[in-house]
Amino acid sequence: MLVIDRRTLLKGLSTLFGSSVASSVLPTAQLQGRRKHKSVAGLVVPPMSQVRFGVIGTGARGQSHVNQLCKIDGAVVAAVCDPHQPSLDAALLLVQQNGRNRPGSYSAGRDDYKNLLARTDVDVVVIATPWEDHARMAIDALYAGKHVLVEVPIAYTLSDLEAIVLAAERNQKNCMMLENVCYGREELMVFNMVRKGVLGELIHADAAYIHDLRFQMQEIEHGTGSWRTLHYTKRNGNLYPTHGLGPVAQAMDINRGDKFNTIVSMSSVARSRALYATSHFPEGHPRRSLKFVAGDMNTSIIRTQRGRTIMLQWDEQLPRPYTRHNYIQGTQGAWTGFQNRFALEINDGDAEVWKEGSALDAVFAVHEHPLWKKQGQIAQQNGGHGGMDFLMLWRIVYCFRNGLPLDQDVYDGAAWSAVGPLSERSVAAGGAPMTFPDYTFGDWKFRPPLDNMSNA
Repeated sequence: MLVIDRRTLLKGLSTLFGSSVASSVLPTAQLQGRRKHKSVAGLVVPPMSQVRFGVIGTGARGQSHVNQLCKIDGAVVAAVCDPHQPSLDAALLLVQQNGRNRPGSYSAGRDDYKNLLARTDVDVVVIATPWEDHARMAIDALYAGKHVLVEVPIAYTLSDLEAIVLAAERNQKNCMMLENVCYGREELMVFNMVRKGVLGELIHADAAYIHDLRFQMQEIEHGTGSWRTLHYTKRNGNLYPTHGLGPVAQAMDINRGDKFNTIVSMSSVARSRALYATSHFPEGHPRRSLKFVAGDMNTSIIRTQRGRTIMLQWDEQLPRPYTRHNYIQGTQGAWTGFQNRFALEINDGDAEVWKEGSALDAVFAVHEHPLWKKQGQIAQQNGGHGGMDFLMLWRIVYCFRNGLPLDQDVYDGAAWSAVGPLSERSVAAGGAPMTFPDYTFGDWKFRPPLDNMSNA
């Protein structure tokens, strides 16, 4: 039997991945030690009569946030920031069209956001910028004494994820990743069924983000494709893991009675983006010379501490229908999305025929989430991915105004986003298992499950 001691293992991993990679298998130095600052799990801050927002990044996503915040009672857009003047002007126009006071504006370069952070009339900062700016902006905002809401993923390196957690704890501020899918009608309804015990003990889930986004490659000077395309040339794993994973993690009580333990990940060959570049760009165009390394399909399997499993897939380039899978299996029944179907055991060992189509109306009637019952119609009227965007922001404002903890915390954002770098390292190691850092410092064992988000 070949026996390798820890020092030899770390040396080999460093040679294979680079000196910083060993933290994907073993806890980082900080996380091995005792917590230096108080946990922010369940953090409650004094109720705010108004929640004053500063929005950093006013491209398509940021503009959506600005527009919807202007429609929520008690929310004020106090300042906006973007070095791209047309995007900033569009956000300012949205505020004006909603009949709100003109916010302060910042567009003097990539670091002008720091002047927004210095404002005393900003309580909460929304970060809707390219991925590479998430960590530094979030950490700066936390140290400026602001609560922080970050678009997905919250960060994409283990060192940045740890730094964000430590910054939130040191400054005792909320740092929530804006995982909007947790507020979709279907996801909320399934979460409600889980809380009622309808599906029995949860055993397994399938989650995904399958979305053909090759068209973004044509965004060259500005837009998502101008920066996101380059990630596909440098990274090979699950680059965007949280849309399907977030609702599943909440249903499975991740960080609240269970935790992600290990992940194995494999990627297919990379073909589709190079083919797209050849067919959509002229000879000599820089997009045609890019070497894409991100596999067209990535499949990962996560095992939790309690022995449950999650199959997680990512594909942003193959020609196929959009899906997040939304499959969750319990001992008493299962729900699956895209297309919606539901089965429940009616006798021991005898599952009823899958319900689908109009037969699901009765399921929604019985198990519709209270939050959707209260605000769903208004959310759909205001749009944003079927209303989930508006409902997410409405809920955040409600929690701040009523002194309630947010539904997602920095530990959730870190654990869900850690799939990205851990999957990359597993792929590079031929599918070897990687261990998740425990961002809660062991508190997951004692934290109560997330409540039903119905106290609204």
